[in-house]
Amino acid sequence: MPTTLSINGAAYTIDLPDDVPLLWVLRDEVGLTGTKFGCGVAACGACTVHIAGEAVRSCQVALADVWGNITTIEGLGTPEALNAVQAAWVEHQVAQCGYCQSGQIMQAAALLANIPAPDDDQIDTAMSGNLCRCGTYPRIRAAIHTAAANLRQD
Repeated sequence: MPTTLSINGAAYTIDLPDDVPLLWVLRDEVGLTGTKFGCGVAACGACTVHIAGEAVRSCQVALADVWGNITTIEGLGTPEALNAVQAAWVEHQVAQCGYCQSGQIMQAAALLANIPAPDDDQIDTAMSGNLCRCGTYPRIRAAIHTAAANLRQD
């Protein structure tokens, strides 16, 4: 039976088995490839998206278990109007290889939605499930502080 999902504000009718991971729905069925496959066991964070504003690992959420509107990296901002977190990532030149960055950005955006002025410990705790093989963690933390400050000024 087809399922209708709201993804980045648009409705998509998906006719796949209920146990298909959301990651593959987004990438293969809908064509939103910004969400990356990293490990498949929710250990790396590369596939992080928001469901009803909550950061989740899309590799571990079955299609039948989606409980709200989905936002992917493509829906967070636009090339013309970057989200504050995306803009801070550019400002701090966070990305090296870039593979993990969509998941990092989505996790950071969820953090800032819940804690507008996080300290280093709160950032480290929130981001601990997102791995970066390039080791850009100091720049990630700095970018989150910058995004937080910019969001408070808006």
